[in-house]
Amino acid sequence: MVNFKEDEKLNKLNHSCAHMMAQAVKHLWPEAKFWVGPVVESGFYYDIDLGDKVINEEDIEAISKEMKKISKDGKRIVRNEITKEEALKQFADDPYKIDLIERMDEDSTVISTYTQGDFTDLCRGPHVDTVKECKNFKLIKFSGAYFKGDANNKMLQRIYGVCFPTEEELNAHIQELEDAKLRDHRKLGKDLGIFMTHDLVGKGLPMYLPNGYVVWDALETYIKGKERKIGYKHVLTPPLGNVELYKTSGHWDHYQDSMFPKMEVEGEEFVLRPMNCPHHMMIYANDIHSYRDLPIRIGEIARDCRFEASGALKGIERVRSFCQNDAHLFVTPEQIAEEFKSVVDLILEVYNELHITDYHFELSLRDPEDKVKYHPDDKMWDDAENTLRKVLDDIGIDYVEKIGEAAFYGPKLDVQVKPAVGNEITLSTCQLDFCLPAKFNLTYVDRDGSKKTPVVLHRAVFGSIDRFIAYYLEETKGALPLWLAPTQVNVLPVNNNYHLEYAENIYKMLHDEDIRVELDDREEKVGYRMRESVMRKIPITVILGQKEVDEKMISYRKHGSEETITVSQNEFVTLLKESILNKVM
Repeated sequence: MVNFKEDEKLNKLNHSCAHMMAQAVKHLWPEAKFWVGPVVESGFYYDIDLGDKVINEEDIEAISKEMKKISKDGKRIVRNEITKEEALKQFADDPYKIDLIERMDEDSTVISTYTQGDFTDLCRGPHVDTVKECKNFKLIKFSGAYFKGDANNKMLQRIYGVCFPTEEELNAHIQELEDAKLRDHRKLGKDLGIFMTHDLVGKGLPMYLPNGYVVWDALETYIKGKERKIGYKHVLTPPLGNVELYKTSGHWDHYQDSMFPKMEVEGEEFVLRPMNCPHHMMIYANDIHSYRDLPIRIGEIARDCRFEASGALKGIERVRSFCQNDAHLFVTPEQIAEEFKSVVDLILEVYNELHITDYHFELSLRDPEDKVKYHPDDKMWDDAENTLRKVLDDIGIDYVEKIGEAAFYGPKLDVQVKPAVGNEITLSTCQLDFCLPAKFNLTYVDRDGSKKTPVVLHRAVFGSIDRFIAYYLEETKGALPLWLAPTQVNVLPVNNNYHLEYAENIYKMLHDEDIRVELDDREEKVGYRMRESVMRKIPITVILGQKEVDEKMISYRKHGSEETITVSQNEFVTLLKESILNKVM
């Protein structure tokens, strides 16, 4: 999806179109007052004061029609520079513009206006030459927006739009937006019964419905199985901790703004945990360890809570309560390279099996020019960053370096995934940490009998399971693969009078084979039930009529296909089990 803010040509065009929209609004409602109309990643918007008027769909059509008239008229867009005093006089009847002007530095700010026909607006520009260039536009949506984003201020009307140089580019973008709507995990989550939210429970606190929990459980089982095979031990820790725990770890100083407020209980102060590493440090500290014990790999599907502003919340992609596929690897310095490579290998193996292909690696480093937010140990940072570079170079991983993106306690490797909708997201991460083990006085007995401090690798393959489900729903448009689908097979008898008994036998056979199967024996036409099975995106729909009953066979269709395939019962079960095992179909 194009980024209008970063594309210089589209930025200028959309800036100009925002003014043309404001001009059209002024024609229709002469009393309108205007706040700001910036270009954003998704196009442009303008915040407008229309008194008590609330914009509706008919108004959007009227504004669009007026914008087309203005564009067809083709007036030139003319830039003028004026003094602060002249600006205050020119916009004296518009309190929103006056607010902007009065906050400008009279000595250093160049105040410019742009005029097109009968409309003049305050703006730094730049703009295109004529309004005729803005003819390929579309107004996308509208909403309320508080003046300056403050709920104590007046509610303004915000209208969003996009503009392109050609009609073909505009139509292609509109088609992308329509596809994005169909892929939106919030819509799919509701339609498919994956999750729900309710303000009575709390914003950003999703609840997984039965279908959603099946998906969740399948992912948890899958990743834990992978981890167990390579020596991880799983634990279960509480979703809150004593404030002193986070003061010891340093999170209280560095991360407090992202944490929920502390609670006082019987003289102790607790906080909902934002991450799991302090708990896992304490689990390591529970025993005495020898160098022979290391590496120790502690894994957990752990419930965490972080404070997110309500405006940033989005379905299960951005939430206040989530579960991380978290793990901490306690290693000797000599084991760093091998264990780090093992984490990268696991990530690549999972991506390959789940058909995740559009991704790249980023090595997040400390900003040496701004060390305030990082653990103060230059040698530790140099050693850690050079270690990760060498490991990545040795195993041949292409990566880009991101200065200033490290965690406060150490550098990290992030895997950035480009989803089907929206901007890229961080899915997997592995962080190298020399800091926390020392803060918690963690030790192991080395070969010579001396006590040494272990190094910790923090890693998450799925990141949060919540975000991964959101990502996968959008990637597949809700048509989850067979192994992950809440209902894997839907059995439809053509006619209950003649075919129901056989359908019940097939249902029982599949159920006994641990296939997630449903039997749709409603007194509806088979075509209606077929369409509903398609709408629910069930991977396999079985259709059983007289031929199947007589020959003891199974006819089925895959989701997205019109082809009906007929096989024996044994062949069908084998097909399902192999497809589930190999994560195909």
